[in-house]
Amino acid sequence: MSREATLQKPVSSGFVIKLTIVAALGGLLFGYDTAVIAGVIGLIKTKFQLSSAMEGWAASSAIWGCILGSSTAGYLSDKMGRKTVLIFTAVLFAISSIGAALPTNLTMFVIFRIIGGIGIGAASMLSPLYISEIAPANIRGKLVSVYQLAIVIGINLIYFVNMKIASFGEEQWRVDTGWRWMIGSGLLPSMLFLVLLFFVPESPRWLIKKNRSSEAMDTLERLNGKEEAQEVVKEVKASLGHEEGTVGELFKPGLRKAMIVGVVLALFSQITGINAIIYYAPKIFESAGSTTDAALMLTVIIGFINTVFTFVAISFIDKLGRKTLLLWGVAGMLFSLIGTAYCFLTGAGAIYLMAFIFIYIASFAASLGPIPWVIMSEIFPTKTRGIAMSFATTVLWLGVVLITQFTPILLDNTTWGGTDAKAAAFTFILFGVNAVILWLFTKARIPETKQRTLEEIEASWTK
Repeated sequence: MSREATLQKPVSSGFVIKLTIVAALGGLLFGYDTAVIAGVIGLIKTKFQLSSAMEGWAASSAIWGCILGSSTAGYLSDKMGRKTVLIFTAVLFAISSIGAALPTNLTMFVIFRIIGGIGIGAASMLSPLYISEIAPANIRGKLVSVYQLAIVIGINLIYFVNMKIASFGEEQWRVDTGWRWMIGSGLLPSMLFLVLLFFVPESPRWLIKKNRSSEAMDTLERLNGKEEAQEVVKEVKASLGHEEGTVGELFKPGLRKAMIVGVVLALFSQITGINAIIYYAPKIFESAGSTTDAALMLTVIIGFINTVFTFVAISFIDKLGRKTLLLWGVAGMLFSLIGTAYCFLTGAGAIYLMAFIFIYIASFAASLGPIPWVIMSEIFPTKTRGIAMSFATTVLWLGVVLITQFTPILLDNTTWGGTDAKAAAFTFILFGVNAVILWLFTKARIPETKQRTLEEIEASWTK
């Protein structure tokens, strides 16, 4: 058993929880800003008279910004600090919320959405990374999982905000003005995030890396107590002494295994179908015979299940472990994907389709939702953790683009079998095949990291 696994709770549990909540607000903005488009895109299409191609560009523009943000934030955070770059992301969120609410044409809207996307992409890797670097090993999984919970809360919150704003006027008011308030509402959480970041310390592991150990000790003593803080400083310095701090180091024997684990988890968290269901759930339910209103209500239920089972993950991730939860969760996803495909092939009925979709969401939320963020924030060396997590998170966003772009094609235009039902079944079978690959990879290659310090995890790759 690792040394830290036997420790008592941190000296100031309130302090570590406060830092976690502030950092997790980056996840709330992630969910809020990416999901706001759901209530806006139809209104913008009418306002600016967009073609289908331009509608897709308006909807996906923020995701391309996410790729840019996630690919550069790691390098910047390794140079400038985690806290500094997180402050920058909050500023980008605020600028985007104002700018994208005031455009007179599509080009202006897209430019500001890309700016916001850069902030989303940067925060998507920096928030969990910061939490992992301040969290004691015995509760690190639970605390990093709070980031995923914040994403889910952000999505649910903006759905509610969009609905309330839409209720303030008729359709023409929504087309002219309502969508601007929906986009602009993001200014409030972004300003809250910005202000609170000034009251949290820099990552102690980053400070040690920059030879500022005395500053790091102040934070570590509040988190772990004086004696344990000294041990953490020694471990971090020892690990830094064995690292070169280059990207190439991550692809050398030993640490290359960590890079493969991070990339596979990032990619397969998307290509097993979660965004296909989150983004296109109404379309899926309507194809099974549900009315539009019923389909929208079912998406609300999906949001509720997603939230509840994220709490399940938080409760068990440090007890059962990352690998165990992942194996059970991916197995549940596979079962439900097969069941969903069966429903489309046989016309088994909407009630069975709903059941399988709900099982899928519950399984994902309890495992593949939070666990990739946890593991990716744990497995990389201190000196290159920012760059490494940037690389893995960029792969994740590429997976988002892939699913967002191709799911409508798979659902609507696939000629396999010649019918819409078989095309839809094929889509879910494809996601199921990816789930099988991920389950086998998890079983064979992903190590258990619960109750181990970041330095112990790092050392295990090179043994």
